[in-house]
Amino acid sequence: MSHSVAVSSQLMAQMGGGGDAGGGGTQDVSNLGGFTGWAADLMVSLGSAGVGLITLLETVFPPVPSEVVLPLAGYLIGRDRLPLPGVVIAATAGSLLGALVFYGLAAKLGADRARRAVGRIPLMREEDADRATDWFQRHGRFAVFTGRLVPGVRSLVSLPAGATRMPLLSFCLFTLLGSLLWNSLLIGAGLLLSSRWREVEKYSTVLDVVVIGAIVVMIAAGVVRKVRATHR
Repeated sequence: MSHSVAVSSQLMAQMGGGGDAGGGGTQDVSNLGGFTGWAADLMVSLGSAGVGLITLLETVFPPVPSEVVLPLAGYLIGRDRLPLPGVVIAATAGSLLGALVFYGLAAKLGADRARRAVGRIPLMREEDADRATDWFQRHGRFAVFTGRLVPGVRSLVSLPAGATRMPLLSFCLFTLLGSLLWNSLLIGAGLLLSSRWREVEKYSTVLDVVVIGAIVVMIAAGVVRKVRATHR
């Protein structure tokens, strides 16, 4: 998450200024610069396919900030520049394809070599792969679902899944469900905030905390059920 926030802050500085006065009006995406401007142009030009391409890139190259790009897609939906169903489907498909890249890499190279390969990606470290592996070991296959909602784990949880040869069907199912939830939250936030879509990035950490809290509650509830079952 820290890498993504740092990149997002740089992008917002390039764009200059805040939203429209009082949050009221709209802003033409042609005024955006840097990576965000490129992403907006791609989404407008290619439609939903452009969203899928960018999401694929974000999954394979985590420093690309989904917390900025997907709310922007939501804003464009509100401006009738993109279709809501197509954007959600394309974003989720892009996330799955990106996850399969890391899954295949780890399945072919093994955990250690895949870890070193991740360390060669700009702005990423081998410790990022270690964090994802630890998450996977603690939570099992369900970690592929919950990992899509956890900062620093979202993309790289595919590595331990691939290294352990997790059944591909289960991997794809959990990846689709987790990615669908996360992408829908960001796209929906951008749609609701309209011209203030950039504010989603400011509060993405709060969103992470809420999601992680929900995951902890779910895991705790499962543990309680198992304990009660063993004492019956």
